[in-house]
Amino acid sequence: MRFQIRTISALVLALMHYGCASPPEAAATPTVADLVGIWKVDLRPTPDAEPYYQEFVVEKVDGTTFFGSFYGTPIQNARVNMDWAQVHFAFTTSDGSGAYNTSGVLVGSQLKGTTHSIGRGFLNVWTAERKE
Repeated sequence: MRFQIRTISALVLALMHYGCASPPEAAATPTVADLVGIWKVDLRPTPDAEPYYQEFVVEKVDGTTFFGSFYGTPIQNARVNMDWAQVHFAFTTSDGSGAYNTSGVLVGSQLKGTTHSIGRGFLNVWTAERKE
């Protein structure tokens, strides 16, 4: 097995040296500007439930904060953190039941996040894709 791995590695290096292969491109580092836009969020309550879509709209980013709406409600207390080489974000919204605490991370071209409602007693896991 080790011989096969060494042989394959040597072959790849030789191909790269002679211009027949190239190293994989490094993924572009995401920026907070990548959040701007309209996102289609799937808020299904369980993995096997039917999709339930709502919009997450990021109108603009200003430093470590951003402005927009989630589920048709204005975003408050928005923060962005880039300290971990990813775009992490958090914000609150509210309705008659109280505050909703939402956080997420940009993973490739998708958002992955959670929304926690103390008033309604749930923690929802969700994903989002940029709306076309």
